[in-house]
Amino acid sequence: MKMDDTIFLFLCTLLVWVMTPGLSLFYGGLVQSKNVLNTVMQSMAAMIIVTFTWVTLGFSSSFGTGNAFIGNFDLIGLQHVGFAVNDQLSPHIPFALFMLFQMMFCTIAVSILSGSIAERMKFFPFIIFIFLWVILIYSPVAHWVWGGGWIQQLGALDYAGGTVVHITSGLSGLILAIMIGNGKKIEKIQPHNLLITLIGGILVWIGWYGFNTGSAYTLNDVALTSFVNTIIAASGGAFSWLIIEYLMTKKISLLGLLSGVLAGLVAITPAAGYVNYFNAFVIAFAGGIVCYFVINVIKVKYKYNDTLDAFGIHGAGGIVGAILTGVFQSQHVNHDISNGFIYNGDIHSVLIQVIAVLVVLCYTVVLTWIIGKILQSIMPIATTEEEDKTGLDQLVHGEKAYFYGELNKLNKRY
Repeated sequence: MKMDDTIFLFLCTLLVWVMTPGLSLFYGGLVQSKNVLNTVMQSMAAMIIVTFTWVTLGFSSSFGTGNAFIGNFDLIGLQHVGFAVNDQLSPHIPFALFMLFQMMFCTIAVSILSGSIAERMKFFPFIIFIFLWVILIYSPVAHWVWGGGWIQQLGALDYAGGTVVHITSGLSGLILAIMIGNGKKIEKIQPHNLLITLIGGILVWIGWYGFNTGSAYTLNDVALTSFVNTIIAASGGAFSWLIIEYLMTKKISLLGLLSGVLAGLVAITPAAGYVNYFNAFVIAFAGGIVCYFVINVIKVKYKYNDTLDAFGIHGAGGIVGAILTGVFQSQHVNHDISNGFIYNGDIHSVLIQVIAVLVVLCYTVVLTWIIGKILQSIMPIATTEEEDKTGLDQLVHGEKAYFYGELNKLNKRY
């Protein structure tokens, strides 16, 4: 065990923890003022539900020895998880710290998918959904990619969660949004407070440095490369997004800048420790362009109700990044991998990435639809007309974020 690596990952784990409350603020500023607390609560409650689920079953399903498809029950209830290292998974750091770092990934994934159904889904069915989602979708895919499962055996790469976190959460959010959207009016929601969104976006941006850099699990050249690539990618995604936005609208918006930053960060996530600096910029630049068109062209054309564009940024960006990893992966950057398409002209590495993406895509879509249908057969999951009109904050939580009416009365009185 190396104490410097332990301290390093301890700090990275805290940074990734910050991402979930940060994303709750990012989403909260984008919804109507009458639903801001409900939107924030979806992410904050996810931290509670994921912790319980991960400790009891999720971690064991993801990283237990098991077979090529699912982990076994050796680690259930965090048995054998303590200060000692695990030779296969955490040779440099305490196994319990590895478990916590991975739990933060699962938590932010749940928070991401909540953006697709913000203001549209009842709170308690959402809580039940994320409990089942962690067990039936996230944990198996995490095992396939990182826990010794069949995707890892195939040789597909996912440095920090492009497939495991972003594709699964983005696609699940999209399918759930489509199921809820049937019969509900689809309308473009105007953000009620972009300054809250800015604060949340900054917290997510900062947390992403721990998200990607910590995925090296040791403070070495790969960790530093992924740190630099993450900084470059944030700017690369914003740069391409703002160029396209200006060409299309003749405006440059704050929300566009933040969306581009997130698109670039998502796109580089699966490749951060595998590509050089210039190619990191190329991947992020492509991610910004693709995510912009998914949100502003494809979503508009097909009229699906991805409320806060969780799929448009995370699903689409994750797919772009995962596939381009096979194009640009470099043995010079990371000695544990083979060279990608641009270095050897062999399409094999790209095909492996495509196979992994397609299987995870199909599995996520089917399982999300099944879970959604089961919930719909038991209880209504879409918000009612009264909830849409009055607001979820007041009806579900008995609280308000703002008191405009009361302030106006006070102003008139004095």
